Amino acid sequence: MIEGELVTPDMIEFLIQGFLKNLSHFTEKEQQEILSACRWAQELHQHQKRASGEPYVIHPIHVAKILLGLQLDATAIKAGLLHDILEDTDVTRQEIKDRFGMDVYHLVNGVTKINIVNVKNKSVQERETIRKMILAMDKDIRVILIKLADKRHNMNTLQYMPVEKQKRIARECLDIYAPLAGKLGIYSIKTELEDLSLKFLRPDVYDEIKTFLSQKKGERAEFLQLVQEQILKAAAEEDIEINIKTRAKHFYSIYLKMKTKGKELHEIYDFLGIRILCKTQTQCYALLGLVHHLFKPLSGRFKDYIAMPKENGYKSLHTTVMTSSGKPLEIQIRTEKMNNTAEYGVAAHWAYKEGKHTADLDSYNTNLLKKLRDINSEDYGTSDFFSSLKADVLTDTIFVFTPNGDTVELPIGSTAIDFAYHIHTDIGDHCLSAKADDVIIPLNKPLLNTQTISVQTSPNAHPHLNWLRFVKTTRARSKTRNWLNKHDNDIVIDRHIVAKKALKRQTTTPTALKNPVEEKPVQNKMIDSSKIGVSIDKERNIMINLAGCCNPVPGDKIIGFISRGRGIIVHKADCYNLKGINDFEERKIDVEWENYSDKATQSFKVVARYAANLFSEIEGAIRKYSGHLISGSISETDRGDLEGYFTVEMNKMDDYKMIAKSIRTIPSVLNIQKVKQF
Repeated sequence: MIEGELVTPDMIEFLIQGFLKNLSHFTEKEQQEILSACRWAQELHQHQKRASGEPYVIHPIHVAKILLGLQLDATAIKAGLLHDILEDTDVTRQEIKDRFGMDVYHLVNGVTKINIVNVKNKSVQERETIRKMILAMDKDIRVILIKLADKRHNMNTLQYMPVEKQKRIARECLDIYAPLAGKLGIYSIKTELEDLSLKFLRPDVYDEIKTFLSQKKGERAEFLQLVQEQILKAAAEEDIEINIKTRAKHFYSIYLKMKTKGKELHEIYDFLGIRILCKTQTQCYALLGLVHHLFKPLSGRFKDYIAMPKENGYKSLHTTVMTSSGKPLEIQIRTEKMNNTAEYGVAAHWAYKEGKHTADLDSYNTNLLKKLRDINSEDYGTSDFFSSLKADVLTDTIFVFTPNGDTVELPIGSTAIDFAYHIHTDIGDHCLSAKADDVIIPLNKPLLNTQTISVQTSPNAHPHLNWLRFVKTTRARSKTRNWLNKHDNDIVIDRHIVAKKALKRQTTTPTALKNPVEEKPVQNKMIDSSKIGVSIDKERNIMINLAGCCNPVPGDKIIGFISRGRGIIVHKADCYNLKGINDFEERKIDVEWENYSDKATQSFKVVARYAANLFSEIEGAIRKYSGHLISGSISETDRGDLEGYFTVEMNKMDDYKMIAKSIRTIPSVLNIQKVKQF
């Protein structure tokens, strides 16, 4: 339909008939049920218009067409046609159940927005709706597939919305829905959602890339044709039947390349890609050798997702080569079956057998659903839920190995502490040091893809407040908080606030804390709730309220005061309103953000003669001057001596001199010296 053209009933009927022609693979009964759902949607939405002015029923028909393209079953198609009726019409839930059964009802209900009466913040309602949808997705993954189809069509008509709403929806799409599509392996939807989000978030960049690629279209086609002919000829000589698809990379991936490399558009050369499809996995590797014989491979640009598939089941060989014309070119090699999985992801696992449409999800990697269950099982507020969703579920991942060769998948940026807690809570709680590929690494160093990680534990080792500054996964953060709250009597942690108890008690006010933390920017802004539970001196149910006048966020220098009957109120330390608070000096209490520490740290190396109790002696020497051992490891040298690396946290850097002097008094110690963070 042409934009701006008056849509007549005949046009709608033409659209419906075109849609119905694509149902031939369903049974006659299923076709009639889908037609019935379509007509009911047409009736219920008959007086409604979209923001574009088109009849509303066009939208659910397009959503159902997208689901057809994903090869979903009749139940999902019916739910796609009816997905907006609970939200936008007067139909009752019972009517849906009576007409189309419980399965269709549950799918429609799963994608229906939550109705929060008198909600002040629209984003709160939308986020709670997403949370509800993800909970429903755990029971039936078709919920998210319907929602992705809904988003895909809506994003194509977002230009009719107000600019502010365009940007809000596009940002939500880029943060939540596009990554979800990627995690489900549905790259056709993921890339389209990313490109459309870029169109509304950065229209200047989008138009620049579009114009640039349009101008180079002829030159690009000629170049790709030449490369394609070379590969086809070489494959034919090896008697390998292949199919080649050429493409320009999608706009958002080009934008990310510009952003991460800090380059202008004309400075980027690898816009192009070729996909080679063959019959067998063995042929994939043969074709890789063939391609590398034709063109020089670029160092560090090869990835084998066949030997190590992504969590969504994606398999392919990726390599970037330098062509004879001096242009880099990304080449993907995969079988037809691998390509089907890459296009349709989890939807490719729907099997059609004798008219019965069942999801063959046993063969699908359900790691995504396991992660969703983990964060759903935590008692998170909306803000923490979304922080965990982005950090643990929707982020890119790495694969590392245990010493036994088992594969562990973790978010990029994860540390040995995250690894330890992934294996078992006890290993995390007693993690002392770690090695990557048999080389000692600091506990706060991000792990790299394909490393083999081993963790050393000690009964005397335990979590430390400093861990909260660098752990990546929600599990590690939660377990660390739990241990500290249970075993460290000097601090109380709840959510993102740390309260440190003072050594001296006041007679009329709760315990005062240490000096406020120094102001330091923190990247992860995870708080949007105004109330955070905390306790002081083991008195539970004391509330921390973030002051509405100055709205402190992580990274701000903060201070609190005891408000009679209202718990602790936290302000920015320079908030003007503090001057008007009666008895502020007597009632103030110092707090700090969880993910920032004002303590000093120092790493050092110790060389010593062999002694069985060296580690405990060093730990005791550190404790003597109020230091805390963050990490440490000892190994035997070829000479029979011991060599250890340690990191200590202290109240101030000057304390290191006393700690080092104390360690030198240990009889077996030969030498101690500072080292950079190892």
